[in-house]
Amino acid sequence: MTLDLNLLGIEAVNPGASTGSEWLDTQGDVTASYTPVDGSLIAKVTNATLDDYEHIVAKAQEAYKKWRIVPAPKRGEVVRQIGEALREKKAELGYLVSLEMGKIYEEGLGEVQEMIDICEFSVGQSRLLNGATMHSERPFHRMYDQYHPIGIVGIITSFNFPVAVWGWNAMLAAIAGDVVIWKPSSKTPLCALAVQKIIAETLRVNNVPEGVFNMIVAKSSVLGDNFAADKRISLISVTGSTAVGRRVSAIVGTRLGKTILELGGNNAVVISKHADLDMTLQSVVFGAVGTCGQRCTSTRRLIIHESVYETVKERLVAAYKSISDRIGDPLEKDTLVGPLVDGTAVKNFLHAIDEVQKEGGKLVYGGTSLKGEKYPNGNYVLPAVVEAENHYKMVQEETFAPIVYLIKYSTIEEAIALNNNVPQGLSSCIFTENLVEAETFLSETGSDCGIANVNLGTSGAEIGGAFGGEKDTGGGRESGSDAWKAYMRRQTNTINFSGQTALAQGITFDF
Repeated sequence: MTLDLNLLGIEAVNPGASTGSEWLDTQGDVTASYTPVDGSLIAKVTNATLDDYEHIVAKAQEAYKKWRIVPAPKRGEVVRQIGEALREKKAELGYLVSLEMGKIYEEGLGEVQEMIDICEFSVGQSRLLNGATMHSERPFHRMYDQYHPIGIVGIITSFNFPVAVWGWNAMLAAIAGDVVIWKPSSKTPLCALAVQKIIAETLRVNNVPEGVFNMIVAKSSVLGDNFAADKRISLISVTGSTAVGRRVSAIVGTRLGKTILELGGNNAVVISKHADLDMTLQSVVFGAVGTCGQRCTSTRRLIIHESVYETVKERLVAAYKSISDRIGDPLEKDTLVGPLVDGTAVKNFLHAIDEVQKEGGKLVYGGTSLKGEKYPNGNYVLPAVVEAENHYKMVQEETFAPIVYLIKYSTIEEAIALNNNVPQGLSSCIFTENLVEAETFLSETGSDCGIANVNLGTSGAEIGGAFGGEKDTGGGRESGSDAWKAYMRRQTNTINFSGQTALAQGITFDF
C-alpha cells in the first residue's frame, strides 16, 4: 500500500512551525523522519528556533483575547468542522500515522477516528460548560460557580499516538476558549504537520484568529525545560514517560503552574478461574502485542489464577505462534504486528528480556529480534511471554515493547494486591463471570488504577470516559467525562441584592 503524501501537503522539506493556517519560515536544524517500516526517508522538517517560539507565543496571546469571547457553541461549531475535515482525510492521515510511527494501518485509521470522536464529543460539551448554583446562608444573596478560559495550553505529545492525544487536548481546550501550542514528538513530526494542513482551511473559512491552533517542531535543547518554565503557558499537558513527567512537573511546579500528566503504565489483567477464556485470550493478545506493545495501556502483566494458569499459558503461546507469521509491514492488509519505533526501542526490548531472566524469569516464547528480507531494518521483534514474579525489577518497570509477564495468584485479594503493587496506576482489568470478584475489583479495596474494567482488556479506551491514571502515571485526566474542567479556571460568585451588608458566618462588624 502506498500513498502520495502530497495529498496531505507533505513536501520533501517542510517548515516546522505554524500559527494555524500560516507557516513560519523556520531556519533551525533539519530533522529527517525515517519510517520504522524499512528505514527509508519519508521527508524532512526544518526545526523552529527560539525566535519562532516567541513569535508563536505572541500570536497566541493576541489570539486568546479574541477567541475567549467567541461564544462557546460557536467555538464548538469550528471544532465540528475540524472533525469533518479529519473525516475527509481519514485514510490519508491513518496511512501517515502507520508509516511514520509503525502501527498497523487498521490502528492508524482507529487513531484518526479517535480524533473525529473527540471533535463530536467536544461539540456537545461546548454547550455544557456548566457551573452550579448553591444556596447562600445569607438572605437575598445568590451564589454560584462558573468556568472561564485558562489561557495558553501547551501540549506535548508522544510518538505512539502522534495525532489522537493532540485531539483529546486541543479540542477540549478550543471549546473552553483556550489557545494551544502543540509540541509533537521529534519521532513523528510529519503527522503533526499533516494535521495542521488538514485543519488550515477550516480555520480560514471561519476566520479563526492566527494563534489559536499553534504547532512547533523543535529540539528539546531549543524548546524543552524553557517551555515548561514559561509563565505565559497557563497549562502544560504532557504525554510521555514517567521520567519526562517528573521533570516537567517539577519545573512547572516551581512557578505554581498547572499540568495534566499522562505518563507510564504497567497494566495488568487478572484472569480468574471463572473467566471466559476464549474472550480473555482475544483481549489479552491484542492488549499485549497491539501497536507492538507501545501503548501506554498495553497489557504488561497477566495475573492468572493457579487453577487455570497452565491452560492460559498454553493457549497464549499457541496464539502468539499463530500471529508470528503476521509480523511485518504495517501497511500490508494481513499484518497484525508492525515494527518497534526505532533501534533504541529494540535494544530496550532485548535488554529487558535479558535482565528479567537474570532475576529468575523464564522465557516461554519469543523475545528475539527478527531478521531477513521481510524485516528490512532491524526494528521487528517476536513478542515475548515470560514467567516472572511481580517483585522483579524489570516487572516493576515499564518496557515500551511487546513483553507480557505471567504471574500466579490464589485468592482475589492476592490478585488485587499484585495488580496494585507496582509504581504505575493507569489501566487494569479482571476477566471473571463471578459478580463478587468483579465488584470487589472495582471497589475501594480493588484496583488502584485510573481505569479498571471487567471482561474488557486494558487497551482501547473510549473517548467518552476520562483517560488517565494514578501514582507514577501522573494523576491527569484527558478526553471525556468532566476532563474539560482542567482546561478552565473556576470562579465562585456571590451577588448581594438585599440592600444590606451581611457578613458570612453571622459575624457582626459595626463601626
